Parts: sequence; C-alpha cells; structure tokens
Amino acid sequence: MTTRYGTRPTMKDVAARAGVGLKTVSRVVNGEAGVTSDMTARVQGAIAELGFRRNDSARLLRKGRTASVGLLLEDIADPFSGQLSRAVEAVARAHGSLLFTGSSGEEARREQELALAFCARRVDGLVVVPAGDDHRYLLPELAAGIAAVFVDRPAQLIDADAVLTDNVGGARDGVAHLIRHGHRRIAFLGDLPHIHTAAERLSGYRQAMAAADLPVDEDWVVMAPTDPSVVAASLDRVTGGPAPVTAVLCGNNRITLGVLRRLPSMVRRPALVGFDDLELADLLTPGLTVVAQDPAALGRAAAELLFHRLEGDHAAPRRVVLPARLIPRGSGETAP
Repeated sequence: MTTRYGTRPTMKDVAARAGVGLKTVSRVVNGEAGVTSDMTARVQGAIAELGFRRNDSARLLRKGRTASVGLLLEDIADPFSGQLSRAVEAVARAHGSLLFTGSSGEEARREQELALAFCARRVDGLVVVPAGDDHRYLLPELAAGIAAVFVDRPAQLIDADAVLTDNVGGARDGVAHLIRHGHRRIAFLGDLPHIHTAAERLSGYRQAMAAADLPVDEDWVVMAPTDPSVVAASLDRVTGGPAPVTAVLCGNNRITLGVLRRLPSMVRRPALVGFDDLELADLLTPGLTVVAQDPAALGRAAAELLFHRLEGDHAAPRRVVLPARLIPRGSGETAP
C-alpha cells in the first residue's frame, strides 16, 4: 500500500476497501446495532488495514465539550513541574480527558500565547502555573465558559481559583530551624523579586528573623536569577568578608543546586536549608535539609478543582493552601 503523508483515510475509504455501504461503516465505527457479524468483521479488517481513526472533534463539540484540558508550566524539564504534570494528567485521565502541556519559560508573553492557543483549540479548561502579572487576557475565555485554575502562584488582576503552597510558613519554619541550631547570621538567596513565590518566601524569612529579635543585614538578602554562576557569586558574597553568614536558606531547588555545586570549593561551609526537595537529597553528605512542597498534591488538587468547575460548580473562586513540610537531614543542623 502506498503511504500518502498528510492524508488520513476516511469512512469512504473504509467502505470501498470493505465493499460495503458508508452507512454500514458508520454503524460499526459508532458501535450501533443492525450490522451482521460478517459485515462487522469486514469493516474492522478494512479499518485495521487502512489505519482509520474516527474523528471525534465534531461529535464532542456538538456536546459542548472537547474532553481535553491544557496545562501551562514554567519549565517542563523541572522536577517540580514533572510531578505536578503527572498528577494533573492522572486526574484528567480519570475524567476521560486528554492533557495538552506547554511551558512558558517564565515569560509572560509565551504564557499568554500558549493559553490562548489552547483556548483556540477548544480545551475545556486550563491549569496554569503563571509567569505573567496580568491575566485579564483570559477574561473573554472565562466568559465563554473556559474553566481555569492557577497553581503554585495566584492569578493577577482577575478573580480565579488558585491552589498554592504555604510559602511564607514554609520559609519561616526553615529559618526558625536554623535559629534553633544556633545560627544568628542567616542569608536568604531567592529568585527574582517579582515572582510571587520568591516574594512570599522572603517574607517568611523576615518574619522568622523578626520573631527571634534578630536583625537582617540587607547584604544577606539576594534576589537574583537562578543561573548557577549568579548563585555561586551570591553565595560567595554572603559568606565572605569579616562577618560572614553561618547559614543559608535557598529560595528554590535551582538555587539549592547552584549552592551545592559551589560548596565543595568552600573552606567554611554554611548550614543549608533548601526550599523544595531534590531527588537523592538524602544521599548527600550531610543529607540536605529541605522545606518540601508536594507538587503532586498541588497538581491533583488543581485538576480536581478544575473538573468540579467543569461539572457545574459555580461557587466563588477558591484559594486552597497546602502546607510545606520541613525534612531535617543534616545540612541544616550543623552548628555555626
């Protein structure tokens, strides 16, 4: 058989191959009664030979649903995103929906392009890890019936469902843990200050220091890109000089990795707590103490909330906040 790229076999092709009428093929494809077993076998054989697949788009659109949802991530390669995506996909599958996924690369423009592209393809709803700070571009889509749930960070300038981690409380617990182990000079290395999670974790750091009546030297706070070279320079800065910090709270997993890469070359290693867990963190020496989020729980909660909306829940927008968990493994328990 000659393959014609870019063309798909139709029911007419199946009917011609099987030597039956178009209506017979339609009945077999749609599982309708009134076709003999011999005829059914001939049609199914032709379908297998041609690689025919029923086009469900029109049928689903007539029902007002496409049985698909879109997921916008920050970085699809990030382990956090991977766990979140897997959880969303599991819920979508349980509800008979396909999941389309894209990543914004932390670019607001790319986020908007992807979200509107998904909407143009008639997805029923969106789960969004936002990169931008203005989500009014979604208002026409929401008015048209698209459901949207924001995860990890809330929507900006619109009212929408959000599933978040207690970033303030988690960072506060991480710093309080370092304080309990004797540290008074503690640095915070965070992501860019306009990012919601970075700002919240900085707030938690400041709250813990204030609760312990400890001053914060602004030189101990670095909010910068997470590039490894930038993180290494930031670590050198806060641990250098005549009065270096003795402990560091890292604002996310990429910053923690940058610090871990730098530590072997340092004479005096600070105590370390990372926000976000890392695979194999328990195999390091010492093990890495972390404030762990649960990305799978975030994704699961966001997807379940999305499908509640799709099933007719029209209550006011909800904000679900999940706790973070401190996991001591050794790096945050060293004395100054």
